[in-house]
Amino acid sequence: MSHAAAASALQWWTDAGVDVLVDEAPRDWLRPKQKAPPRAGAPQAAPAAPAQDLPDQLDLFQAWLRDSDTLSFASPSAPRVCPSGDPASGLMMITDMPAVEDCSAGALLSGEVGRLFDRMLAAIGRDRNSIYLASLACFRSPDGRFTDPAATQCSTLARHHIGLVSPKAVLIMGDAASKALLGLPTMKARGRWHQISTHAGQVQAVATFPPSYLLDQPSAKAAAWADLQLLMQGMNR
Repeated sequence: MSHAAAASALQWWTDAGVDVLVDEAPRDWLRPKQKAPPRAGAPQAAPAAPAQDLPDQLDLFQAWLRDSDTLSFASPSAPRVCPSGDPASGLMMITDMPAVEDCSAGALLSGEVGRLFDRMLAAIGRDRNSIYLASLACFRSPDGRFTDPAATQCSTLARHHIGLVSPKAVLIMGDAASKALLGLPTMKARGRWHQISTHAGQVQAVATFPPSYLLDQPSAKAAAWADLQLLMQGMNR
């Protein structure tokens, strides 16, 4: 890790409230003990919807996301922001839709939000090249929100996408993504493991606050740090 990356990770830990080293990994002593991830096949709130007529290979699906004009909020002049990173990394992260800055930059989680996201990744020993980052929608809606039909389509596509990637774990960031994949808002979903049903089987997932929320609510960084620790504990099993 470079000096700049190490400094960024230390700043994230400081923002998250970590002020003393008591073990190889910081822990929140006041946080209730977490349950182990549920076994594959456990029921969940939102069952997978059938994904008909979608490419059944990841590279073909990625190409379809880049070219299809049937995606939610698609229009000839709308900027399209596609997934990035390494799908073989074992860790997939999903946000809701591109922000205005992302549409200009051509990449998810850019600008100030992206700098905080990079510090979060550095804190768990990752960077953008060692995760796979995607969004429910490749396009931004006019008002930055999901309508019911769009949310349904995006949920189906996301489950298909996760099934093709088959990561060891998924980090779900934000209410829209959490509701689409878990049937719960972030506040109710975070702090424990869930299972996402896909055509390739169950995939374990953790929900947390998106970096944009943490910028507005710095007090939530400690909770987000706990979620990241939970994620890495599951990844390391």
